[in-house]
Amino acid sequence: MSPKIFIFILQRIIAAIPILLGVVLVTFVLVRILPGDPATFFANAPGMGPEEIAEISRELGLNKSLPEQLIIFVSNILDGNLGKSLATGQPVTQDLAEKLPASAELSIVALIFALLVSIPLGVISAVNAGSTIDHAVRFFSTISAAMPPFVTGLVLMLLFFYQLGWVPEPIGRIDIFLGEPTPVTGFYLIDSLIEGDSEKLYSAASQLFLPALTMALFVIAPLTRMTRASMLGVLGSDFIRSARAVGLKPYTIYMTYAFRNAMIPILTTMGMVFSFMLGANVLVEKVFAWPGIGSYALQGMMVSDYAPIQGFVLLMGGLYVMLNLIIDILYGLIDPRIQVG
Repeated sequence: MSPKIFIFILQRIIAAIPILLGVVLVTFVLVRILPGDPATFFANAPGMGPEEIAEISRELGLNKSLPEQLIIFVSNILDGNLGKSLATGQPVTQDLAEKLPASAELSIVALIFALLVSIPLGVISAVNAGSTIDHAVRFFSTISAAMPPFVTGLVLMLLFFYQLGWVPEPIGRIDIFLGEPTPVTGFYLIDSLIEGDSEKLYSAASQLFLPALTMALFVIAPLTRMTRASMLGVLGSDFIRSARAVGLKPYTIYMTYAFRNAMIPILTTMGMVFSFMLGANVLVEKVFAWPGIGSYALQGMMVSDYAPIQGFVLLMGGLYVMLNLIIDILYGLIDPRIQVG
């Protein structure tokens, strides 16, 4: 690694610290103003009384002032302690570590689906700007973005599971009678391959198909539109006209020269879309009974369980900053004109 790149990465990490501190503060305040009292909710059971509620409040630190709670919250984060979930009875860090692979696998496969469709469509639309193909691609992008993900999921479930019977019942990540593959990465597709169990691999892929397709259809629109707009901007450049004038093949012009120069805004959109998919797939996870961090955070919000909500938001904030750092580094690899330093 060159000194310039090292200094650049260090600067980006330092610049991310105030952002993360802002995420911590906003998360703390927003969670505290949510309606409901977790102590009252969890003490609302037979045999529970005011003493039990007061004891739960003391354990959660809710009997202290907000500044004292904030200091305790920040100090716990620095110690790697995100608290304990009242719903699961486990540390939040453990819950997030167990559920993050499910959401990550779903988001990554959905992003791959979306890229396989959106990038070719965006390139074809730009190359044939103003044609019937271009209008058809733009219409498809608009339709895919117009339907909410949970509606798309229900429609796909009705079609592929109920009507055609092509996919299994959406009851999780794998057939409960097969059991989970031996955990290595937490990604069932990869772990099934490592284990060499084709039956588990097929079951995991079958369960993953519909939720991944649902999420992919929703993000195809921004990726297709950005690919088209970026390609149109590059295709109008002087160096593309020069390449055409010297008689280069269309494939070489479009893919070797135009597409590479159009990749910067596409890569930016890709990073934003992936961050959105990872943190905003709550409804998709609930529709398909997918045990990811979105469902975990929603469960915590419904029962006023502070720790899981705070842990979820902090995790998403950290992942977003990390993705932006990776994208900034990739900029220099894609476009040598971008100087780091």
